[in-house]
Amino acid sequence: MDFDYGSFEAITFDCYGTLIDWESGILGQLRPMLHRNGATVPSDDDLLRDFARHESEAESGGFRPYRSVLVDVALDFGKAHGFEPPDEEVTQFAASVGVWPPFTDTVPALKALAGRFRLAIVSNVDDDLFAGSEAALGVNFDEVVTAQQVRSYKPNHAHFHEVLKRLALPREKVLHVAQSLYHDIAPARELGITSVWVNRRTGRKGAGATAPSDARPDHEVPDLRTLVSEMGL
Repeated sequence: MDFDYGSFEAITFDCYGTLIDWESGILGQLRPMLHRNGATVPSDDDLLRDFARHESEAESGGFRPYRSVLVDVALDFGKAHGFEPPDEEVTQFAASVGVWPPFTDTVPALKALAGRFRLAIVSNVDDDLFAGSEAALGVNFDEVVTAQQVRSYKPNHAHFHEVLKRLALPREKVLHVAQSLYHDIAPARELGITSVWVNRRTGRKGAGATAPSDARPDHEVPDLRTLVSEMGL
């Protein structure tokens, strides 16, 4: 490693994909929706790739709440597979974020890290959707910055500027930990914020539910358990 964990005072986390197993959550909603509507269900990798594309397209215009983004994603899947999903299925998909499960290493890792660092969230989500996830994460975050609050979606820089302002720390004292190279590692590098890539897809091909990116993190770990172990916590 080319940096010292001891030099940081705060850790900012992406939530979905890093702390919350969003790929399982996404697949757990999309597979049944396609099946119920008589569509052929593609492979998991194809579903996740298409989710990344539809989500990126839905976020590309003026800011809209993440629920609205997910409504468009559900409708786009329907169009792509030749059906119109019922309103209740679209609503269920958009609301499901708050019940997607944490990774098994997330809660123990956060509890260990909370004893040493200030912890913050920077997430492309609505406040009420994150509230459902926060209840499952087991710690009280010092700061939570959502897309709803900054009216922008990563990889735009608004989340990062806002969390640095709220933490009142220089960027050299903040470590950003995230799974998405596209949404998180790339903007962190552009802003000079040290980053650790949690490569939740270690050993698997493709970028999963995020757009591909060639951004390079300062360090890589396969999971949060490894991160905590490296810190000696």
